[in-house]
Order: sequence, then C-alpha cells, then structure tokens
Amino acid sequence: MPARTVKTQKPVRAADLLAWYDVHRRELPWRARAGRKADPYRVWLSEIMLQQTTVQAVGPYFAKFLKAWPTVKALAAAEQDEVLTAWAGLGYYARARNLHAAAKTVATEHGGLFPDTYEGLRALPGIGDYTAGAIAAIAFDLPHAAMDANAERVIARVYAIDEPLPKSKPAMRAALQALVPEKRAGDFAQALMDLGSAICTPKRPSCGRCPWEAGCLARKRGIQEELPVKAPKAVRPLKRGAAFVARDASGAVLLVKRPEKGLLGGMMQPPLGPWTEEFPSHEEAMRQAPFRAAWKKRTGVVRHGFTHFELEIEVYAAELATRPRADGRWVDDLSTAALPTVMKKIVEHAFGDDGPLFVQARSARKR
Repeated sequence: MPARTVKTQKPVRAADLLAWYDVHRRELPWRARAGRKADPYRVWLSEIMLQQTTVQAVGPYFAKFLKAWPTVKALAAAEQDEVLTAWAGLGYYARARNLHAAAKTVATEHGGLFPDTYEGLRALPGIGDYTAGAIAAIAFDLPHAAMDANAERVIARVYAIDEPLPKSKPAMRAALQALVPEKRAGDFAQALMDLGSAICTPKRPSCGRCPWEAGCLARKRGIQEELPVKAPKAVRPLKRGAAFVARDASGAVLLVKRPEKGLLGGMMQPPLGPWTEEFPSHEEAMRQAPFRAAWKKRTGVVRHGFTHFELEIEVYAAELATRPRADGRWVDDLSTAALPTVMKKIVEHAFGDDGPLFVQARSARKR
C-alpha cells in the first residue's frame, strides 16, 4: 500500500525556524559564517562524513582531511590507500571509496568545480537523494529538501505522521519540500538539522523552546515522543571466525588487503578465516592459519557489530623470530595502515597491553 499523503496546508512557517536559527545556529568547522557563501568542497566532504556518523566523531576527521587535501583536486590526486588510512575508524568504508571516486570525477570531468544542480550532484559516486539535496541547498542555496534523521523526526512530529518508517519517507519528504523557502534554503536545511539536534531530540524534546511549538500537530496531541514510528528491528545474525595476528622480532605485524569490493573493501586486516555460524575447532583453525607457527589462542573474543550482522572473532597470536613466506606485507607502524576499527580491536586483543598499537602510543607520548 502506498505511503499516506500529507495535507497540503503548512502547520508551521520557515520564517520562524530561520529567525530561531539566526540566534541559535551552531558553529561547525564545515559551516560558513552567517552571510558568507558556503564552500561546496567543505559541504560535500562534511555531508559524506556525517552519513550515519555523529557530529562529534566527524570533527577530527574533517580537520585531518582538510589539512591533507585542502581542495577536491588534491583529494583526487591522492592514492586510495591514503584516503582509506585517513578514514580508518570512521566506519562505512564504502563512503571513503566513493568519496575518492567522486573527487576524481569532479576534478577530471568538471574542472574541479562541483555541479551546481541537484541532478548533477546526484550523479556523483556516493551521493544519494538526501546528500544531493543537502549540498544543493547549503552550497548553492537551491530550494531542495535535505531529509536526514533529524529532519525526519521534526517533520514526523510537525505533521503528526504516524505511519512507520521507512514507508512514511515519501510523505515526509513531500511535506518538507513544501516548507523549503525559495530564499535561504541552505540556512533552512541547517536550521532543521540544528533543531533536531538541540530541541526536537529523540527523547524528551524541549518543546517549550521550539520555534514551531505552536503549530506542531504532534505537540497538540501530546504524542511527540511517540514519533517517528519505526518498524521493528530485524534480528541480526551472528557470525563467528578466527583471526591470525603474527608479529616478528622487530614488532612488525603481518597484514593483508581485503578485496576492493564488498564489506570493508580495500582495507587492511590480519589474516582471517571464513565467517560461519560457529567458531572453528583448534584443528580447523590451524588449517586456516596463513602459515605454520606456534599459534596461541587468546582468552575471550572480539565482538563487533555491522549493519546487517554481529561478528565474534577468536584471536590466535604468534611471536616470530624470522618472517615466514606469506601473502601480505609486514607493517611496522600500524598508524600508516588502513585498519578499520574491528581489525584494530583484533590486533590489540592479540597482544594486550604489549600490543603494537599500545607500544606506538606510549612511544609517541615519550617523544
């Protein structure tokens, strides 16, 4: 059944939200100052990073990327491994690969200038409907809706949309698009983000401080905390496997590169066995190991959650006097490797407080 449509009348005014924003706007490193034109590169970079990630987590990564690659052409000229290494820890690594691909497209096909239309932005790798709308509005002040999770929550409450997500998304988007002003569309998009972050929060929203309180239909009915309605979460399957972390006499760790496509594509990891419903027996694990060695299974497991499944890994560690022949490369400084968070957990679990990551951190502090 198609999603329910929302009545065309507007219960609230964009002008009231913009007036609130002029007083309460957040200062963010990627946000242009009041009255200044936004930099499309910064807007795009921040929007890609902010997908499924918090503002607090993104801040240091945004600064690191700008320092390394201050322009889209500089980013396009970087090696993909450099980009993945800088991204490591931010998660959802397909975003980093698409970020690099989009930078190359902008540099080679658009002369280093971002497309200034929704359609042109939408055609770039890694840019979906929301991101195209956000960049079009914020960078080019085009009247497009930017429907992120904050906006969904605000609109669901303002219009009292009680149909569960994701079926209600088309109705929400239509309602939001009707509110977008012809002028200051970028400020409106950012104001909605700030409203959802500071006032219209998931729990215990501060309705008394909201510029849209008087017109909010959910507030009038006293159901604001019940919206938006979300479909029940599916139970994520559990996968298990073994990892093999080898360290030589110099402290270097053997890492291999994952396939370019698929989960954690192009990232580095210690050698892993297949992920199945059960942990491998000791005998099976030894057959999965990259080479013969005195592998010792560490106590406990490493747990990590992915979007569609949970993962548990048993870790086998080996200390080696000499390097055996093996696929992959031996890495002395793991900070230079594109290690995703789950793989860092595995390496750290292999050697505890004497692990290479801990050793590097202590050495850095001593220097």
